[in-house]
Amino acid sequence: MSKLTFKNSRGQLVDISSVAATKVKNEFGAILEKTMHSGAVAITRHDRPKAVLLSFAEFESLVKERGRSLDDLGKEFDELLARMQTPQARNGVEAAFNASPQELGHAAVTTTQKKHRAPVRKRARRMSTAARA
Repeated sequence: MSKLTFKNSRGQLVDISSVAATKVKNEFGAILEKTMHSGAVAITRHDRPKAVLLSFAEFESLVKERGRSLDDLGKEFDELLARMQTPQARNGVEAAFNASPQELGHAAVTTTQKKHRAPVRKRARRMSTAARA
C-alpha cells in the first residue's frame, strides 16, 4: 500500500493508506475498521486514487468546516458592503472617479511608499549592523 497525505479534522497532515478497489470489495469489514481508526483510506483502481473512504467523524468535520466557512464569508461580505455604503466611502469612490490620471498616479505612488518605507529602514539597520561587526 502506498501513502497519500490528508489534512485531518484537527488540521494535521497525516499519511493515509491506499487500498485497491478489489481488496476493498473482498475485505470491506477490515478496511472499514482501518478507516474508523485512521480517519480515511484512499481507494485506488489501476494504482490511481479514485475515491476516499472517510470515517464518520472526519465527514462531519468536513461538512461543519464547509458550512462555517460559507457563513463566515457571508458575514464578511455583509460587513464589507455596509462599510462601502457610508458617506465617507461614497465620497472616496466619487473622488477616485473624478480624479485626473496625474492625481491617481500620485496617490498610487504615495500609498506604495508608505507601505514600503518601514521594511526598507529595517533592512538598512540590519545592513549597517552587519557592516560594523
